[in-house]
Amino acid sequence: MVWWQLATRWLISGGLVVGASELGKRNELIGALLVSIPLVSILAIIWLYRDTSDPDQVADFTTGILWLVLPSLVLFVTLPTFLRRGMEFWPSLGIACGLTIIAYFIGVQLASRYAGIS
Repeated sequence: MVWWQLATRWLISGGLVVGASELGKRNELIGALLVSIPLVSILAIIWLYRDTSDPDQVADFTTGILWLVLPSLVLFVTLPTFLRRGMEFWPSLGIACGLTIIAYFIGVQLASRYAGIS
């Protein structure tokens, strides 16, 4: 892959994150909608297929994404729960991220064992 293709991928991916956070400042629901759409996954799928032309690899990749979306939900359940119960932002984020890491570890183990994802 040439440097400009990699730089383009970085710019597009970074632009999506910055755009979503800026949009979220103006309208939380629209910002959340943009972030909830799996744009990064879609871009990664497109780039993986473009680089490999291997539909089986893309199928395995998307199955892995499915298995690992579930552990990511831990963050979106625990963080607002902690914040609404009066916990400060940074400790809430740290604990929610820690719980999410544990959930990802479990999710990777389950995906490896039951879905054959390596």
